[in-house]
Amino acid sequence: MPVDLNGYWKMISSDNFEEYLKALDVNVAIRKIATLLKPDKDISHDGDHIVIKTLSTFKNYNMDFHVGKEFEEDLSGVDDRKCMTTISWDGDKLVCVQKGEIEGRGWTHSVDGDELHLELRAGGVVSKQVFKKS
Repeated sequence: MPVDLNGYWKMISSDNFEEYLKALDVNVAIRKIATLLKPDKDISHDGDHIVIKTLSTFKNYNMDFHVGKEFEEDLSGVDDRKCMTTISWDGDKLVCVQKGEIEGRGWTHSVDGDELHLELRAGGVVSKQVFKKS
């Protein structure tokens, strides 16, 4: 049974994020800025329709998708690539697979109590971030 992701989540920790950005070939200036940010997540979850807004003082990124339906994701402002993205439930985890130039790219969201855990993957590198529900 999928968990309820609805809510506003504030970042409380981030590990190995710069290495993840290096795996995406993000330039050094953007990497340095991005690693200083503590973005929030605003998630609306209604059945198979999910909107994830990643909000920061530098850039915002919105994902609006239906679980199980592949779509072309434009990652302008992230690493300026496009990929074919599919997001599905694996038990109580929301798993994203992004097919494109970077092997093994994707992420997983899971909830543990009042914490949202995000695992980011790209090119064999894993970054973990934790957000607290506010």
